Order: sequence, then structure tokens, then C-alpha cells
Amino acid sequence: MADNFLTSIEQTVIEAQAIEVLRTCYDPEIPVNIYEMGLIYQIKISDEGEMEVKMSLTSPNCPAIQSLPSEVQEKLKTIPGVKDARVIVVWDPPWEPSRMSEAAKLELGMF
Repeated sequence: MADNFLTSIEQTVIEAQAIEVLRTCYDPEIPVNIYEMGLIYQIKISDEGEMEVKMSLTSPNCPAIQSLPSEVQEKLKTIPGVKDARVIVVWDPPWEPSRMSEAAKLELGMF
């Protein structure tokens, strides 16, 4: 990291690592990771290594609303090159099953 700024290649690598980290996070009630569930809406990494992730939950009444965003944030902070990670829970657009990957639908028997 020359001059303490991330290159676009480094940002791309960190984003790929973030996706792998997100694949280790699960809603306790659903046996599919949050990335494949389509709960991750956006991943941004600044030149300075600050990450912002916008995510949703399956519903505003999700019991994991208190724990899951914090878990995601703490795991993202462990990625080399990430100086800080912030998780923002959004409800617009609302999550719906069509956001799930084919793998998630298969895992949940939705075919």
C-alpha cells in the first residue's frame, strides 16, 4: 500500500476476501450464509481501507437483528488492509426470496 492508499487491485482483492468472510455468517434460523441469501446489498472499500457494507435481514422482526450486523462487522475488520468496517442495515428495497442465489434456493429446497 504505497502512500497508505489502496490501489484498485487491492480494493478488488479485499472485496473478494469480504465476500468469503460474509459466506461464514449465518442467520441462526436459516442454514444458508447471508451472502447467498442475498442479504448483502453493497460492499464499498475506500482508498483509505474503510469498508462499508449495506445489508438487510429477511424481516424487520428477525431475531438476529441485534447480533448479526455486529458479527459481520467484527469479521470484516479482520481482513488485512481493512482499517475499519461499518455495517448499515437497510430495509429499502425490502429483501425478498428472489435475491437468493441458485445455490441458496437449492439448499432450501425451493426448486
